Amino acid sequence: MRLVRWTPDDLVRRLDDVVTVYGEAMGYRADLLEARRGYIATHVRRPGFRAVASLTNDGRLAGFGYGYLGASGQWWHDQVWRAMDQTARRRWLAYCFEVVELHVRPAAQGHGLGAGQLRALLATAEGDTTLLSTPEADEQRSRAWRLYRRFGFVDLLRNFHFPGDERPFGVLGRDLPLPAPEAPGPRTTGVETAGPDPTGPEAAGPNPTGPDAP
Repeated sequence: MRLVRWTPDDLVRRLDDVVTVYGEAMGYRADLLEARRGYIATHVRRPGFRAVASLTNDGRLAGFGYGYLGASGQWWHDQVWRAMDQTARRRWLAYCFEVVELHVRPAAQGHGLGAGQLRALLATAEGDTTLLSTPEADEQRSRAWRLYRRFGFVDLLRNFHFPGDERPFGVLGRDLPLPAPEAPGPRTTGVETAGPDPTGPEAAGPNPTGPDAP
């Protein structure tokens, strides 16, 4: 397994695989995945964009993560901003890197890929703070919640509802930069810059949470 950093163009070239992994991890319907495809394609051009991917030895996508700097006018940022008081806004949103998506295929979970992706993503992130949202769950049983707690994320909003989604979410945050070591790394050979894909950008076969929306 290789952990690589992706440029915006790298992610767009593997967009089909990214959407497939996202769908497997989140269990979303096909119509929702088509909508996400369009959002993701626009996210890569936002300021401070960073992306990482976990690739198998034959180039298949096992997981990915990306984020960017939050700003007024972005849907997720504005929803969270409205829910916070002035002190929290200044503390957390003034210069914030948003972890937008962090997913691992179900078949590849439980091997440290999510932790490796999160560490690699935050290692090069701009910002004084980083925020994310994830569906509410039993913190002792949820891999996502355990991961974020190991990385030092604290509660900013709990049982928060984003418009159009019935599920309650937790909004979590922590300061940057990320000190090392802070969480177990992945079972990979380190972080690389993405090079030529041995399977080609469209040749990978069929292939945990995202805060942003239109």
